[in-house]
Amino acid sequence: MQTPSAEAISDAREFLHQQLAAVGEQPCDLPDSPSALEAWIETNAAQVGEQYAEYLKTRRNGGSRRYFTNRAHALYFLQCVAPSKAVDGAWLYGVLRHWDDYRFDGLVRTYLEELGDGDPAQNHVVIYRKLLAEQGCEASIEMHDQLYLQGALQLALGYNVRHFLPEVIGFNLGYEQLPLHLLITAYELSELGIDPYYFTLHVTIDNASSGHARRAAHSVSQLMPVDSNPSDFYQRIALGYRLNNLGVNTTAVIASFDLEHEVIQMLERKRGFGQQMHSDYCKFEGRTVNQWLQLSGKIPEFLAALENKGWIKRHQDPQLSRFWQLIDGPGASMFGVFSPYEKQLLRDWISGDWRPEQAQFQPRARPVNTANVRSRFTPSEPSPERESLVSLPAKTVDIDMDRLRTELQTMSQQHQILYLIERMSPGRHSTPAGLLATRLFSEFIGQ
Repeated sequence: MQTPSAEAISDAREFLHQQLAAVGEQPCDLPDSPSALEAWIETNAAQVGEQYAEYLKTRRNGGSRRYFTNRAHALYFLQCVAPSKAVDGAWLYGVLRHWDDYRFDGLVRTYLEELGDGDPAQNHVVIYRKLLAEQGCEASIEMHDQLYLQGALQLALGYNVRHFLPEVIGFNLGYEQLPLHLLITAYELSELGIDPYYFTLHVTIDNASSGHARRAAHSVSQLMPVDSNPSDFYQRIALGYRLNNLGVNTTAVIASFDLEHEVIQMLERKRGFGQQMHSDYCKFEGRTVNQWLQLSGKIPEFLAALENKGWIKRHQDPQLSRFWQLIDGPGASMFGVFSPYEKQLLRDWISGDWRPEQAQFQPRARPVNTANVRSRFTPSEPSPERESLVSLPAKTVDIDMDRLRTELQTMSQQHQILYLIERMSPGRHSTPAGLLATRLFSEFIGQ
């Protein structure tokens, strides 16, 4: 993601005006006075805690999962929310230029924590990207434009803090509250054998006692003007808060999953790649596989033909289906044709009502390069004492890191800070050079 042009940032301002107008008449549950925010946060947190306790009680008593019907459903969800996770924290990017104003300390600190202070094992975007890669969910589905709306809002706010500071504060206030769906999502992902760390991290870091939620409320009081229409400022905060309601929310994304539809759409996308790639040895209802794949919109009939001939046995162990044996397991003749997510769709669709007694199937994803990703269970190495921002290792394997080191050495400290901030932008902070820039910036302001 490149740094946006001045024209793009101007367009983003107009986009924000349009979206703020769209939420202007929506109800808002913020308290009438900012002095009541901390009590409001505590009340909301207590209510979420009670609702989650009731959910756990239901599950202990044999209740089924509330969100995810199967593993493919959960992986579908992870991909649908990826556009906003890819810019996690972006709405606060613009506050970095106010790092030396104590009133912005809470917002700056929150942004740095979203970036993991430059530690790849704690950088939220890196964590989510790694999660998708581990599950074989990279570029697997086509998504509706509405799924990009929240991410676009966050980027627009982050690059226009100077014009929309109250709205940024309000959006941050809403985003950092702990929602019930976060707790349930983490619980059910873990049940399905999917690492929930990205979600559990937000449960802990956004806590109402000492985390981002409390800090968000404190930032309201810190940045509220004393003499210049504080009521107008708070009204704009409330507008920014309402921006969290735009786009497709978590529960709506989850409810949109239709397993058979996703299977058909996936096979339709792959149909063109498989034409003329099969032998004509087998025919299904008078057509070869190649002939079936040449017909647009005929995937449902093709699947039915496979069922009728016994190649797919629905609602049974997929291992009993000849079609599944062709795509999974040692010596499978179609091994590698389907991504891990696509295989999970097919497996869950074939399984249907059948439930295995053993552990959940986990398709093999290609290994993730973890050379630059430190385990979250490994303590960070202590940083050496630095007399300047540019006392960096002489040798790196990344061209951008080498360039960062070289260019910093030619700058004054003031220009070094601005240079680092540019490399901590939403599109750059998760790169090796961006992570290094974040570490240097965090160390500098923490001195």
